[in-house]
Amino acid sequence: MTKIGFLSFGHHGEVPGSRTPTAADALRQTVELARAAEDIGIDGAFVRVHHFERQLAAPFPLLAAIAATTSRIEMGTGVIDMRYENPLYMAEEAAATDLLSGGRLQLGVSRGSPEIALNGAEAFGYRPADGQTHADAARAKAEVFLAAIRGAGVAPADPARTRGRHVALPVQPQSPGLGDRVWWGAGTRATAEWAATQGMNLQSSTLLTEDTGESFDRLQAEQILRYREAWAAAGHERTPLVSVSRSVIPITTDLDRRYFGERGEDDQVGILDGARSRFGRSYVGDPDRIAAELADDVAVREADYVLFTVPNQLGVEYNAHLLRSIAERVAPAIGWAPAGHRVAAAVIGS
Repeated sequence: MTKIGFLSFGHHGEVPGSRTPTAADALRQTVELARAAEDIGIDGAFVRVHHFERQLAAPFPLLAAIAATTSRIEMGTGVIDMRYENPLYMAEEAAATDLLSGGRLQLGVSRGSPEIALNGAEAFGYRPADGQTHADAARAKAEVFLAAIRGAGVAPADPARTRGRHVALPVQPQSPGLGDRVWWGAGTRATAEWAATQGMNLQSSTLLTEDTGESFDRLQAEQILRYREAWAAAGHERTPLVSVSRSVIPITTDLDRRYFGERGEDDQVGILDGARSRFGRSYVGDPDRIAAELADDVAVREADYVLFTVPNQLGVEYNAHLLRSIAERVAPAIGWAPAGHRVAAAVIGS
């Protein structure tokens, strides 16, 4: 069954109309919005991670706060830039957060998106090895992280403290099942295929750093198909999960109209980091029209999880209103029902 969640960039700053003038406002309101989304029946609360910008940057305290103040909603990232991370320390933080949540963490990781900092990861003390690209370094760290959360021994024990036994120690704590809830944010078809070989779920990016002339949803659907084919070829036992993100603003009130007008934008094509790239469109307008358009979106039809971006600087009350409009007027068209309804349907079906 399709799940839906919200995706927040956590913008903050002293700009006209902002309800999040400070970082503290953005953090606290993200927790509050997660609680409101849980009440609506939405499945997930996801956050973007950006360094050196007035956005959310340190996800684990925030995710743990959401975990501590909710009971059902999943919490996750989309995505953590692995170039900036110590993979073993991150494995400890991720496991601790997942244990606090009762196994609700959905952790998106990747090479990260284009950023404002010049070689920002190097300021954190991380430089690619000789012959490595930044993307290579991110993937190598992701492999170490995956091994660590899956319980592999990653550090030799001191034989003097282990009665002469030469063993490799795993990081602690361990959270069983977390390894199946790691997602790779892929901006190309090739990186999606790589994620499949590693046994990671797929977060298909809203920015694809390639362009074939096809519409964004069709290019994204091809990426998903190739990912699933690579998954099958790798012989993994479980069924993989795929998420896509969409910018959706149903216009149901005069305030919606004043903020966003009546119409969204079509796909955009441009040059990013030297590569011809395709950006997904935004959906703004009548909820019934948006619902029909999303129902025709081939990538949305292929996804297990659809994340809707929120304009977080407009505050919790307004964003809860948007999420309620999506839940009631848009998401049912793509096969979604609130969590409680799904449970009831499953019981009746059995």
